Amino acid sequence: MKKVVIASIVGGLLLFIWQTLSWTVLELHSPMQSYTPKQDEILKFLNENLDEGNYFLPTVPAGTSMEESDKAMTAAAGKPWADIRFHKAMNMQQNMGMNMIRGFLIDIIAVFLLCWFLLKNTSDFKTTLLSCVALGLISYLTTDYTFQIWYETKTIPNLIDAIAGWGLCGIWLGWWLSRK
Repeated sequence: MKKVVIASIVGGLLLFIWQTLSWTVLELHSPMQSYTPKQDEILKFLNENLDEGNYFLPTVPAGTSMEESDKAMTAAAGKPWADIRFHKAMNMQQNMGMNMIRGFLIDIIAVFLLCWFLLKNTSDFKTTLLSCVALGLISYLTTDYTFQIWYETKTIPNLIDAIAGWGLCGIWLGWWLSRK
């Protein structure tokens, strides 16, 4: 059990460090947070017209018939659309410490679950490394890439994160877990 705990903490730390570098120093996710000089007027308008929540525009109200929904989608073809996540107040600075702790703990838990899976099978260094990269790719394909299919988001930074973060973790786990 001690071996798995150490593997999970170090693996979680490696993931966390990669994620931090990816979002800060390497700025891989900058394209997902583009600037507009009209941000103040847009935010003012949204604040006056929306409740906090997630919105897809254009869409139809709940309970709309399939026929009416199809008509609305046809009418919207070729026109502007938006995916909005709206919050009434930014609290990132106040919550930064707790958000980082939560992110680190989630990374540790994810690696712990992976270790549980890997140790149920006989794995050498190469198999462990490839299993970790495969896990990263599976998580990317079933979350970020699937979202990208429908919402046309930029997901290459997330793909890089999946391969690099889980690859680093795989190198660590391949070495650590294969030790006798």
